[in-house]
Amino acid sequence: MATEIRVPTLGESVTEATVARWLKQVGDAVAVDEALVELETDKVTLEVNAAAAGTLSEITAPEGANVQVGGVLGQIGDGAGRPAATPPKPAKPAAVSPPPPPPRPAAPTPKPAAAPAAVESIVLDRSGPAARKLVEELGLAPEAVHATGKDGRITKGDVLHALAPAPAAPAPAAEPVAAEQGAREQRVRMTRLRQRIAERLKAAQNTAAILTTFNEVDMSAVMALRETYKEAFEKKHGVRLGFMSFFVKACVAALKEIPAVNAEIDGADLVYKNHYDIGVAVGTESGLVVPVVRDADRLGFAEIEKKINEFGKRARDGKLTLDELTGGTFTISNGGVYGSLLSTPILNPPQSAILGMHKTQRRPVAIGDKVEIRPMMYLALSYDHRVIDGREAVTFLVRVKDAIEDPHRLLIDL
Repeated sequence: MATEIRVPTLGESVTEATVARWLKQVGDAVAVDEALVELETDKVTLEVNAAAAGTLSEITAPEGANVQVGGVLGQIGDGAGRPAATPPKPAKPAAVSPPPPPPRPAAPTPKPAAAPAAVESIVLDRSGPAARKLVEELGLAPEAVHATGKDGRITKGDVLHALAPAPAAPAPAAEPVAAEQGAREQRVRMTRLRQRIAERLKAAQNTAAILTTFNEVDMSAVMALRETYKEAFEKKHGVRLGFMSFFVKACVAALKEIPAVNAEIDGADLVYKNHYDIGVAVGTESGLVVPVVRDADRLGFAEIEKKINEFGKRARDGKLTLDELTGGTFTISNGGVYGSLLSTPILNPPQSAILGMHKTQRRPVAIGDKVEIRPMMYLALSYDHRVIDGREAVTFLVRVKDAIEDPHRLLIDL
């Protein structure tokens, strides 16, 4: 009895997916819970597993097809299916003696004969009858024989030379064509994730009153603290102490002080969030995804670092779940890992603010009455001016700066 392969529930508000890749082909054996096909939604890529063992008997939705929740992707029929194809082993040849080389043809010997008619007015030398006979017997065109005899006469040697294969002439250089230089353009269909990213970012620009404020932060204290404790931290917690946990903690402290930055618009209402779910942007081959560190205010540095590392690995493998990608209240994006010195990040709707981190660069700064070389980073806060006033945005960014430049404040909740 055939078992239908159907599109599973994809998550809240997600009703459609695209068939990204079939992992099995028609006729292949299928085991229970074995992955059959990958579906791509506008948020994640997920696998559909076999509900029964048997043979993949039909593929209803080919790669690239759009399918609805509950739609039929294919069918699993009874039977063991074909085994994995194994290339046949080449038969061992029997030991035989190599065939002798073909005998070389004996040079034709001239036979005395009556003088034949002249060959197309070409004058022959004294051995002309032999040359003529060779030309006639071999079916050569007289004009194809290069004459070397006196007065342009063909000799027997000329005829034999004409039979020898001519050395291969080098092929003329081909005219360059566009195909050899590569295509001038390539058209690739956008993934559902990339389409969704484009829609959301454009919607954010169209609906929100986005403004960006900047500041710079001296990373000396955080770098020194990290250098002092990084080995002991990794030995105890099994994860490296990075900079992201400091910024998550600093943002949580600033969000508690400036609640408007943690709010969002819902129709005619402002919704203030009393929980702190921090989205951390992760770049993948398919596009940017933002997994959420839930209740970051309740987590320690080690727990935050573990979460971020785990999200990074699973994002690159396409294994993040819908729940891990939804519900954030504030986002941090670190363009500095790619070398960005300054940028204006775009909001991640329905959130009202996003913090952009950038490359740490040593440059001269005024410290009191002296100029010193310090590791500095530019910070950018993009925010929705409909929700957040300029004073609140600037104050928030200053609070983050203060916490990073004096990280001990985070430890005693100041």
